[in-house]
Amino acid sequence: MQPKNLKRLLRALERQGLDVSYNDRTYSVRLVNSPDAPVAEVLLPEGFPVEAKALKQLANLASVRHPSGGCVCRACATPDFHPGDAGVAIGSIVETVGQVIPGAVGSDINCGMRLHVADLTIDEFFAKRDQFVEKMKGDYFFGTRDVTMTAEAMRSLFQYGVLAWLDAMQNRATGSVVKSDLQQLAQESDRIFLGGSMDGDWKLAPEELVPDAGLVRDGGLATIGGGNHFVEVQRVDKVENRTLAHTWGVREGQLAFMIHSGSRNVGKYIGGMWRDKAKATWQKGLKYPDSQIFPLSNHSHPELVASYLQAEATATNYAFINRLLLAELLRLRLREVYKDVEAPLVYDLPHNITLPEGQGWVTRKGASPAHAGQPVIIPGSMGTDSYLMVGRGNAAFCNSASHGAGRIFSRFDLNRRGASQSEAELGLTGVDCLREERRIEEAPAAYKPIQSVIDVQVEAKMVDVVARLSPVLTFKA
Repeated sequence: MQPKNLKRLLRALERQGLDVSYNDRTYSVRLVNSPDAPVAEVLLPEGFPVEAKALKQLANLASVRHPSGGCVCRACATPDFHPGDAGVAIGSIVETVGQVIPGAVGSDINCGMRLHVADLTIDEFFAKRDQFVEKMKGDYFFGTRDVTMTAEAMRSLFQYGVLAWLDAMQNRATGSVVKSDLQQLAQESDRIFLGGSMDGDWKLAPEELVPDAGLVRDGGLATIGGGNHFVEVQRVDKVENRTLAHTWGVREGQLAFMIHSGSRNVGKYIGGMWRDKAKATWQKGLKYPDSQIFPLSNHSHPELVASYLQAEATATNYAFINRLLLAELLRLRLREVYKDVEAPLVYDLPHNITLPEGQGWVTRKGASPAHAGQPVIIPGSMGTDSYLMVGRGNAAFCNSASHGAGRIFSRFDLNRRGASQSEAELGLTGVDCLREERRIEEAPAAYKPIQSVIDVQVEAKMVDVVARLSPVLTFKA
């Protein structure tokens, strides 16, 4: 079934310099003036808006080619596809050969999802809900958390991520980690994508976070961040794949804790620096690309490509630790309030990252890896269900899946609408959001219907459903 007014839509897109076709819920797009670029495909459920700005951003990204050698060989986008503020559409996936594109990842490097479950019923949770919430508000909003690190621990986490950081903590635990079960954290590392450890370089981190000696009190660690980032208490409502759910320790009726955060100011520092470096190394006398997206060529600057990938890995390691510490603060408070609660990790995975895959590298911007058998976490809004999925390794979509439902209205639009729309119209009825000023701009009405996003990916054999989770309360920064 074709969308209504398809011909009119395609003509309008053509006037904007896009060559667009449609077949079976898939839009194929390329810049009219870039016939040698790969055709990028976007999978969209029927009835979803087709945003010209996002299509143009994806076509721009697909056409990025370095004059010294290097190109995009494949490009696609997931159903939560929507325009990005920095010129790259959210939900974009590109496979590159001979080049990397720092701007394709942007500044929120290794933004990702983390999911824990606990054998705690909803009634047991609500019996002490207020006590738990007050403690968590202190940690997440009012700075009562203590994530002090030694200089050695900071260097270790930047250099090699979770495993090296754990070694440093075994030598000298500091801050609230003194109360943590380090053996449990070590055992859980195999439930983190890549073990939570990449080959970074602490010398590429912000200088103030890696002193020669002493203690570091980093205000960014164990923080949620703004925008759509969150920590949410959920309930496992329905298990669809009992075999996998059992293997992953997930059962109906459990409480779940989902975390969405990234590399915070470290990612901004590294992402911004390398966007500037890529632009600065553009060959003198050559016209800048119209998209203002600058790649680094492995032919002309292999040392810069290697250094960028190591810098991205450095921020990635930090993000893994950030999510771990957010979860650990929560787990410590659970033990304090509810006593013998383990809340084991189900999985932690990124959705803003460059990885060696395919013929060269695959960069995902707001899209999760979804390799065969791998857990995938797809959140809804704070008023709708979230999903624990399993990847099917669909090569047509670069072994990827969406990272959420995708925005349909900007935060500005929602704040403007909020003045004239009711709680019910905004989807906020029954929503328990622990940050009142975020309720409207992050209202469920801001997001596309999560069920359609899930269904179309299941039908496309990108992922399968393992369990469905419903929101209980949400912490927004």
